[in-house]
Amino acid sequence: MMDNIKGKRIAILATNGFEQSELELPRDRLKQAGATVEIISLAPGEIKGWDQKDWGRPVKVDKTLDQASASDYDAIVLPGGQINPDLLRLEPKALAFIKDIFEAKKIVAAVCHAPWLLIETGIAKGRKMTSYKSIKTDVANAGAQWQDAEVVVDQGVITSRNPGDLEAFSAKIIEEVREGRHLQRSAA
Repeated sequence: MMDNIKGKRIAILATNGFEQSELELPRDRLKQAGATVEIISLAPGEIKGWDQKDWGRPVKVDKTLDQASASDYDAIVLPGGQINPDLLRLEPKALAFIKDIFEAKKIVAAVCHAPWLLIETGIAKGRKMTSYKSIKTDVANAGAQWQDAEVVVDQGVITSRNPGDLEAFSAKIIEEVREGRHLQRSAA
């Protein structure tokens, strides 16, 4: 398979209220491409998604943030929805995990409202990014150059706008993981 990323490990960081499709579709595409994908959350057990207008299906948590280490992963995927990233950006351990992966020059991918987490960690500053349109001003105010595109990549930081962009978002994650670390990445 052209998109083979066998042997690569990818963390999906989420909590209750993640947008269902924004966790499930990238997870499934990454697994199909051969990656090991683990759901990381604040507590063990299950987290429940938000499916458009109501609560969705639960997803099993593979590890808690206390059990996960940035050194174990080649990339992190941050699903959106309004609830999930809003809760995670209040959690110092979640922010530290994201920042550790970024500082190791690994892939960081955020969709929809998840760029809030890139704002909170300082990753957004000075980058080209996209997001759900309702947080465009937040992204711009954080010092990023907001673009209206299905996928924007800036030195291994991948962002997308909404569930309609998920196939392109997932394909770009696979491509970037296959390319490896972004050693030329500069901090903001």
